[in-house]
Amino acid sequence: MDPVSTESAPVRRLHTLVIGSGAAGLAAAVRLDANGVAPIAIYTEGLRMGTSINTGSDKQTYYKLGLYGEEPDSPVLLARDLAAGGAVHGDIALAEAALSPVAFSHLAALGVPFPHDVWGQYIGYRTDHDPRRRATSCGPYTSRDMCVALTAEVRRRGIEVCERRVAVELLTIPTPEGGKRCCGALFLDLDAKAAGAGALETVLADNVVFAVGGPGGLYARSVYPAVHTGAIGLALAAGARARNLAESQFGLAAVKFRWNVSGSYMQVLPRFVSREADGVSGEEEFLRPAFPSAAAMYDAIFLKGYQWPFAAGHLPGSSLIDILVDREIVQRGRRVFLDYRSDPADFDFAALAPETREYLERSGATSGNPCRRLEAMNSPALELFRSHGIDLAAEPLEIAVCAQHNNGGLAGDCHWESENVARLFPVGEVNGSHGVTRPGGSALNAGQVGAFRAAEYIAATSARHPLDEAAARAAADAALARFAETFDRDPAGIDWREERQTFQLRMSAAGAFLREKEAVRKAYRETHEQLQRLEGAGLAGLSAADAAEHLRNRQLLTAQLFYLASILMQTGQGVGSRGGAAVVAADGVAVHPDLPLRIAPENPRFRSFILTAEWENPGEMLLVWEKCRPIPSSDGWFETVWRDFRTGAIWNGEEPSK
Repeated sequence: MDPVSTESAPVRRLHTLVIGSGAAGLAAAVRLDANGVAPIAIYTEGLRMGTSINTGSDKQTYYKLGLYGEEPDSPVLLARDLAAGGAVHGDIALAEAALSPVAFSHLAALGVPFPHDVWGQYIGYRTDHDPRRRATSCGPYTSRDMCVALTAEVRRRGIEVCERRVAVELLTIPTPEGGKRCCGALFLDLDAKAAGAGALETVLADNVVFAVGGPGGLYARSVYPAVHTGAIGLALAAGARARNLAESQFGLAAVKFRWNVSGSYMQVLPRFVSREADGVSGEEEFLRPAFPSAAAMYDAIFLKGYQWPFAAGHLPGSSLIDILVDREIVQRGRRVFLDYRSDPADFDFAALAPETREYLERSGATSGNPCRRLEAMNSPALELFRSHGIDLAAEPLEIAVCAQHNNGGLAGDCHWESENVARLFPVGEVNGSHGVTRPGGSALNAGQVGAFRAAEYIAATSARHPLDEAAARAAADAALARFAETFDRDPAGIDWREERQTFQLRMSAAGAFLREKEAVRKAYRETHEQLQRLEGAGLAGLSAADAAEHLRNRQLLTAQLFYLASILMQTGQGVGSRGGAAVVAADGVAVHPDLPLRIAPENPRFRSFILTAEWENPGEMLLVWEKCRPIPSSDGWFETVWRDFRTGAIWNGEEPSK
């Protein structure tokens, strides 16, 4: 194949490129346009391909500053709660808190149907890790409603959207200061007839908003939508720093149609049953032996609604359920179901704990079977499964403990710019702004705030950082030449589907919510070997779609290396069990008298630190514990803050004037 260059391949020149079209990416594009930034374009696999528009829960939560009644709230109070779980930078928490009402009001103004009372007060409720009633919801599809409203605004503004494009490389160039900046990306056009240089499109841009979501493609047991795989590996391969990658959330979810079974799905007290691998024979109510009474078991199930993600701090409480479900599936080779069709014969409503009983009574959900209780408490949650061909009144619902959210991600500053790759702005779940734990629903707020912050910063500062177009074109030429060679090389009989299943099963075994040091070490070694083998294979003769999946496997394996390295660092340095993961250790604390499982207790000292990871040299990873920055002082003076705002000093990255 002849060498290619940007002269022979399609080239776009943009002011700002947005990669990804979830709620965060769409909001960033809208805010960029509102701030007068042009030209911009959204590049995406498809407007209906991401997590935001394809996911939810029983009552998907949006967490924000309190806006109801007499309960006091403020940005600093919210920032403290966002940072309370540990491993969070205070300045980023404050930014998420401060822009919360602005970002929320923007969505409400675009027509997202958040409920308010007759006077216009937006009602709230408590969610996990939330001391105030800050949470709100549109129902099961809150993030979908956000995407629908934002997509309509994108179209109204005439913002260009290029669909069926898969990002395959982020382009970077050196900076005069000795660092690195992002200058665009290469995309594979899925509508091309065959993979090759002609299927690639080069986009050069002064700024890149990277809104590619979480690592959905890493796990076999996952509640991420099947159409969403994530692309954080592209940024990691380009040298971007990451933080808190070991901090993920896992929870009970349906597997036939991927959906969290949190909140009311648990609060109506379904039966947990397991069956043989055929899914029919040998039914057991396997939770019962682990609890002193049926009433105690049902109270733990009820709490699982509030405490839905697995949490090491909820052992031996409600998170014991996650361990027992996982044991049935992984160790016993059985399948687990929620059965909403009947209560056991000895079910006694009066014997339930007062909290459980009162909640069901106040919700009008005290009669009939669990399905009837769910219909009374939250009928949209019942209808959701029915709309996907699953009738909870007629069949049990198969579940597993699934990967759900990564609290970590790329390391951005308080303007959501990458800490070490200038003009790259990770927004949404790909940005690691959360710590060990977070209030439920805060991820939706963080994505919208990140979009606002990045758009405003880009508009205010781009003129100071002009792009060296000659250097950017040279970087694109070099990348295209590498791809041309790859497109000319034999695929060596590699099946991308088999390879993906291999590393997904590996991650679910070693990198999920139960972690053992030697198993993680072995998984890291196997990931490294698999990545080396796949990088040596070519893409000759493949369709554009198959070539995209082969390339996707490589960036996912790069991501898996970073995630496993971070997990290994934690398991090897005595961090212990915390947040969404428990570290298995022979000398640890027993989880339950009848279980052989023992876990290492947490060392709380590490909550004051953040674990960062990046390539120090090609193939050499640098992992560093970084001290958390405190929440900045907010004792400002109006006249000086106003002056800093007027002069643009607020964008200089310095502490505000007092």
